[in-house]
Parts: sequence; structure tokens; C-alpha cells
Amino acid sequence: MARRLQFNGTSSGGTGCPSVHEDLDSREVIVHGPPLTDPQDVAQLQHLSEGQVAVVVPREVLVDYAPKDTTRAARIIDLDEFEDLFRTFEYTAWRLESRRRYASDETTDTYRQFAHTGTVQWGIDDPYCSMILAQTEAGKRVGRVRIADAPPTPGQLYLLDNAKRNSAIGEDIRNLRRVDAERLYLPREDFWIFDSRIVARLNFDSDDQLIDVELITEPAEVVRFSLVRDAARHHAVPYETFVAEE
Repeated sequence: MARRLQFNGTSSGGTGCPSVHEDLDSREVIVHGPPLTDPQDVAQLQHLSEGQVAVVVPREVLVDYAPKDTTRAARIIDLDEFEDLFRTFEYTAWRLESRRRYASDETTDTYRQFAHTGTVQWGIDDPYCSMILAQTEAGKRVGRVRIADAPPTPGQLYLLDNAKRNSAIGEDIRNLRRVDAERLYLPREDFWIFDSRIVARLNFDSDDQLIDVELITEPAEVVRFSLVRDAARHHAVPYETFVAEE
């Protein structure tokens, strides 16, 4: 079975070499870069066995992108603390939505309305909308990229319709096809990133129920999530364009 590799980062600009990857299951680190080939250099290496290859990697690549603590205890926050992040961020709040369904959506009246009629008459008078509208009217930026399958699942179609409400309160909503997300090696993670310094990762069970919210502030990890955000946002299209293409 092939490894599940996650791209952590590179310092090389567009060439992608040297780079650091991480095995999501074993937590092993894979580094690739230009080989060390000068015989006099190779002769100085200790314990280099047959079949092994030495590569040259700038120190900052390992400092910035190698996992720092594989035993790091997750800091789980409650929903009240999670909600406070939307009140206290200063500049930007952005989310990647990568799942095929969200079980919590299916318990709502709007989901039942969408399942019955194919559309929803959205209102913006609930607490979340009021909170986000106040932030965007203050000049702060809120956005999302939603991954969509081909064809979109019922839950994804519901969120495409829901984007009308998101847009009405000032959110920038974009969509990216699953095949493009996989081509870009985007992780199948669901998270919010606030001010490029705090990540709230949403953890779900196999039934698509939200289990908990993990707060991440480790700089190298925040950088990794920021790279994911930048790639997803760059390649995604506004939801109106996505709907028109369906």
C-alpha cells in the first residue's frame, strides 16, 4: 500500500527541491534534494550503507518544515473558545472545507428545504451571520474554499446554495474540484486559519460528526496550513463560476 505523504514545505521557490514530506501514518520524514556526489565528501559520512543516498538540504528547510514534536499533545478547545476566535481575529479568517458531507447540516430545516425543493430562502439574522457581517463591515476578510467532487455530493450542492448567504454577509466563497485538490497535494483536512497565526483544525468521525476542535499555534505547522490556504485560494474559482459550470 502506498504511503500517505503530506508536503510540508520547500525553500527553493518554484523548483520544489529540496523539500520535506511527512508520512501521515508512520510520522517518518522524507527529505529530497540534490545528491551529495563528490567522493571526498561521501567518504566523510559515517554509517552510509549500500543503497543509501545522501542529499544536501539547507538548514532552514529542516528548521522550518520538519515536524517539531511528534508527541505534541493536542490542545482541544470547546465550542465557546472556538466561537471567540471569530470575534477576536484582527485581519483574516479563512476555511478549507474538504469533506463530502457534514452531518450537522442534515439536521437543519434549511437542509430539509433544500432536499425537498432544490433551493433555500436564506436569511442572515442568525448569530453567526450577525457576527461575521460585523467583522466584514469593519474591513476584515473572511473566506472559504470548498472542495467539490464530480458530480458534487448532496451535501456539497447544499453548500453551493448556502454560498449565497455566505456572500451576503461578506465572505469570499470559492470552490475547487477534488481532482485539482489532489493534483495540488492538498491535505484532506478541515480547518480555519486566523490572522495567519492560529489554526483551528476541525476533527470529524467516520460518520461526519464533528468530534472536537484542535488549536494549533506551532509556527511551522501554521506555515504549512498557510501554504495550503494559498494554493487552494489561488486555484479555486468563485462559487458563481463553479455553479455556472455545473
